[in-house]
Amino acid sequence: MKIALGSDHGGFFYKEKIKEYLKSKKYEIIDKGTYSPEPVDYPYFGENVGMAVASGEADRGIIICGTGIGISIAANKIKGVRAALCTNEFMARMARSHNDANVLALGQRVIGLDHALAIVDVFLETPFEGGRHERRVKLILDIEEGKI
Repeated sequence: MKIALGSDHGGFFYKEKIKEYLKSKKYEIIDKGTYSPEPVDYPYFGENVGMAVASGEADRGIIICGTGIGISIAANKIKGVRAALCTNEFMARMARSHNDANVLALGQRVIGLDHALAIVDVFLETPFEGGRHERRVKLILDIEEGKI
């Protein structure tokens, strides 16, 4: 599985730790920046990861900023992206199984690193359930297409 990672300066430390962790688990990583802790603007990195997922360059994405809020808003502007800000494993499980989320957003200033890694594991290992949830995801796609 190919994972696109991106962060601003507020999430840089976690991005680097998550990258190491995922490489140790044999995931293929596509680092979309930032590449240092110098201050940058989070929308660019939400867009970079969102575009990688939407285009098929990556199977899933993980984005990190201070809270996860701003970068998730930016990523969700990309057609085909369903970015979910998750603060615990239950949210990650539901984001995948019920919403078929393809980008995970995390807040470095909100949760501890071990907790973030546990959320990443759940997000990457949980399949989409389909069934009744397919109809709802299709409605989201219809909104995106301006059909409703």
